[in-house]
Amino acid sequence: MRILAFLIGFMVISTDITAQTYGIAMHGAPKYKEGFTHFSYVNPDAPKGGSYSYASQGTFDSLNGFITKGVSATGLGMIYQSLMTPSADEAFSKYGDIAQTIDIADDNSSVTFAINPNARWHDGQKITADDVVWTFQTLLDKGQPFYKAYYADVETAEVSETGDSVTFTFKTTENKELPMILGALTVLPKHYWTKEGRNFDETTLVPPLGSGPYKISKVDIGKTIKFDRVKNWWASDLPVNKGRYNFDTITVKYYRDATVALEGLFAGDYDLREENIAKVWATGYDTSVVKSGRIKRVEIANKNPVGMQAFGMNNRRAVFQDREVRRAIQLAFDYEWSNKQFAFGAYKRTNSYFENSELASHGVPTGRELAILSEYKSLLPKELFTTPYTNPVTDGSGNNRKQLRQAMKILDAAGYALGADGIRVHNKTGLRLSFEIIERQQAFERWVLPMIKNLKRIGIEASFRVVDTSQYIERLTNFDFDMTVQSFGQSLSPGNEQLEYWHSSKVDVVGSRNYLGVKSAVVDALVAQIINAPDREELIYRTRALDRVLLWGYHLIPQWHINIWRVAHHNKFEKPTTQAPYALGAIDTWWIKDKDTQ
Repeated sequence: MRILAFLIGFMVISTDITAQTYGIAMHGAPKYKEGFTHFSYVNPDAPKGGSYSYASQGTFDSLNGFITKGVSATGLGMIYQSLMTPSADEAFSKYGDIAQTIDIADDNSSVTFAINPNARWHDGQKITADDVVWTFQTLLDKGQPFYKAYYADVETAEVSETGDSVTFTFKTTENKELPMILGALTVLPKHYWTKEGRNFDETTLVPPLGSGPYKISKVDIGKTIKFDRVKNWWASDLPVNKGRYNFDTITVKYYRDATVALEGLFAGDYDLREENIAKVWATGYDTSVVKSGRIKRVEIANKNPVGMQAFGMNNRRAVFQDREVRRAIQLAFDYEWSNKQFAFGAYKRTNSYFENSELASHGVPTGRELAILSEYKSLLPKELFTTPYTNPVTDGSGNNRKQLRQAMKILDAAGYALGADGIRVHNKTGLRLSFEIIERQQAFERWVLPMIKNLKRIGIEASFRVVDTSQYIERLTNFDFDMTVQSFGQSLSPGNEQLEYWHSSKVDVVGSRNYLGVKSAVVDALVAQIINAPDREELIYRTRALDRVLLWGYHLIPQWHINIWRVAHHNKFEKPTTQAPYALGAIDTWWIKDKDTQ
């Protein structure tokens, strides 16, 4: 095995120490030491072979997931590699992949990645430092707007004189996350994309060249995409890959409707389904294939920060620009009744943008967090400093009159009076409280319709509309919506991605992820502080402060979360004995059972 070939670094470091190394951690040292052979949550001797298939809802019309145009296919990440690979049992550590070694300046002013000389594209050509620089610049110039925010603090990217490494220099020495996020850079083949007739900023259905464990072998537009394992993959024996990517073929099958997709699982059209609808998990698997054991239902605990899933309000719309109106709207959602009625009580209410982690705010601000927030006291609601944030709580009876009375008082005080048709209109501006809720999943309708009825009771007109996937993505990209279900995933080490989520500079950037249209000087300042946090302790305080400010802004109606993976799969798989806490790992760590044991 070529395990030690790339481990030429001589010590393990955190990101604020100078050394040439094989792995880095955001804070402290990586879990896996020099000379490790594989991650602890894989079976290094897992047999290769067999097939794996799963379902995706919607459709696709592009194999280029790096640009805003088109609807990209699921699974494209399998054909590529990054400079470094994260582990799934650490908060934020990365280890060499395409990069053979990583060298961080002692003052955090730059990072250098030496390219593994064995690294190859699927066509046999070497992966070079020039590929890395070309990728970086191309993503900035032609990629999704997200990249400009993510790499905003990078000054230059340059190939070394010897041509075997690339150095990124930084605009600031305070952004400790930059070496980590640059290590996550997906490297693309310059020689492929610069060939005459190819345009990186256009959609394509021609399978692009990659260097990862799989390559695309078949495409049925909008219906199916098939990936074949690369049998002589150059990186298969690297410690970050040993025991992973065991299936010979992986197929993604698209379904327009979730109900039809579930029936497809029972019929054997695909192998594994992660169930995200509690009612279906509780009642939809009462079938012979499950009872006979041909399909297994398992619940697997995880430690992932769940972030925030919510009914998101687009603050660009006039109807949502008044914080008090947003506050009143939040009171119309009867979570307790809905959870009991539609989810058999399976969910927990989400009370933080960083739920299920130590980054979540709680109680009232004290100590260091209070000191951070006090700098902006004149710009923040008074109650933020005196009252713990809590979501509205009902008695679960389905009649939340107390909350609706409170909402009506709020709207009265904000100057909204009932019109002749029962819909509130502002007594000075004439603004009518009416909006549309869009979704691409019909399953949300049962949660939305009771809320619409409650909104009507307080004088707000709302409608619900299901749109197809391509239209939905187009409308989100252009911020052409009033309210929709949105998810803001979070890691245990938030950083530059917070710019894209909340920073005011992204409000008018088409394709950015500031879907809520948050525009706040305080939020901007706190995001900058998080990015430049000097250590883990300070990062926690600053993130809690941001969480608290966002919550008291009432930009959304928090929904729910669950701390398990609900998985149904055909009884054909084996799993490692150790489960990674931050990734299910079915696609890259499971393998096919011996046929005699099926």
